[in-house]
Amino acid sequence: MKEILLVILELTLPVLLGYIIWLLKQQRKDRKNNSNGTMFLLRRALIEDYERYIKLEYIPHYAYQNFLDMYKAYHALGGNGVVTKMLEEINELHFNHKEEKK
Repeated sequence: MKEILLVILELTLPVLLGYIIWLLKQQRKDRKNNSNGTMFLLRRALIEDYERYIKLEYIPHYAYQNFLDMYKAYHALGGNGVVTKMLEEINELHFNHKEEKK
């Protein structure tokens, strides 16, 4: 009886391990796709906000904080330097406006 169980185990274990490895690869692929999708949505929102507030030549504090939070998340996901340039311009817009109010 033991021998039969060992033979069954020897035959099924590689298949089971192969299936587990396949599942882990699928999960990694799904996470990567989700991260990419999130990054693209963040980039779209950042560009829209950037264009809106550059036109207005003013960014409210709540919108500025939201822009910073989105930028941090975008950058953590591997976002590129194009949005970093937009952040620099938004920073100038925000801080220059504050200086005018004083």
